[in-house]
Amino acid sequence: MPAEDPWRAVSERLEAGLADLGLLKDPIAGGRLLEFLRLLARWNRAYNLTAVREPLAMVARHVLDSLALRPYLLGSRVLDVGTGAGLPGIPLAIFEPQRHFVLLDSNGKKVRFVRQAVLELGLNHIEPIQARMETYRPEEKFATITSRAVAGQPFLESAAGRLLARPGRLLVMKGRYPQAELASVRTGFPRVHRLAVPFQDSERHLLEIRYD
Repeated sequence: MPAEDPWRAVSERLEAGLADLGLLKDPIAGGRLLEFLRLLARWNRAYNLTAVREPLAMVARHVLDSLALRPYLLGSRVLDVGTGAGLPGIPLAIFEPQRHFVLLDSNGKKVRFVRQAVLELGLNHIEPIQARMETYRPEEKFATITSRAVAGQPFLESAAGRLLARPGRLLVMKGRYPQAELASVRTGFPRVHRLAVPFQDSERHLLEIRYD
């Protein structure tokens, strides 16, 4: 008997997870997400873009986790700080073609991967940029700033003062309930949301800081 295609299980889990998140069935978006996972798995073998090695695990840990932010996006311009391998920016952009996404990271090999993914997936509304956040000077501010991997919430708040439009949203992804971070918020109006990520057992929370 022929060996079972491991990507069939990846596709099935992705489809089930998207349904759990309440996303409308969209064969084009689903196909792009699957192709993104194929690209990430292939590049990861050579460039170590992420510690998650198995494509099946990437579905929940990367794609569905990223898409859990979708209801909290604001405005037409989104900045993803410390995007790494394009997370959460690429999955969000696949389902949000009407928004412009800037994916920012200082790591050259990760930005090269993001550029290749943008090219192969035809995501013309994504702009990958290699730069440090403290030196980045955009011509226009952003309604939403997301961060999945950057440490230092005070640092992000400081950047929000320079890069975030008003009204604006700073969205910082966390694991356990961010009690210490919540208590240390110095600007804006913070709130914490528990994120329900399909096929994810560990706790996930979103620290949302509103600037109105």
